[in-house]
Amino acid sequence: MSNNQFKRGELYSVINGMATTAVARRLQKNFRNAGLEITIEQWSVLCHLWREDSLSQQELGTRTFRDKASITRLIDNLEKQGLVTRVASTSDRRINLVCLTDIARPLQESTYHLANQTMNEALLNITKDEIETVKNVFQRVYDNLTNPDLV
Repeated sequence: MSNNQFKRGELYSVINGMATTAVARRLQKNFRNAGLEITIEQWSVLCHLWREDSLSQQELGTRTFRDKASITRLIDNLEKQGLVTRVASTSDRRINLVCLTDIARPLQESTYHLANQTMNEALLNITKDEIETVKNVFQRVYDNLTNPDLV
């Protein structure tokens, strides 16, 4: 028997999209209230650079699920804010590496703190077991839709 008998508005993608949007809006508000002038999209790029500095624009686009134009625009804006610089790769001059600046490094701790604060707000009155269940269900949904052996 199929598990997809939902009433209008109960589709997982709709519910997940609404929750995702609400979390992103709250995190953006928390950034703004803390005086941080970066967007959630810019923060996602910075997060990847904090984990591994000096990534190519193409790699950043892949890791953040953004197309070439979007990642270029994000990096342009981060560069205008003095948070990253582009450096030509020494092994292949066609590749631009995106590198953190000294201004961006200290933002890691404060933005992670705000992200944790935001998630604590979002998960208020939700048990660890409920969180684990949701994580497992969404991981299985993702696996179902991305694993060619399951389709």
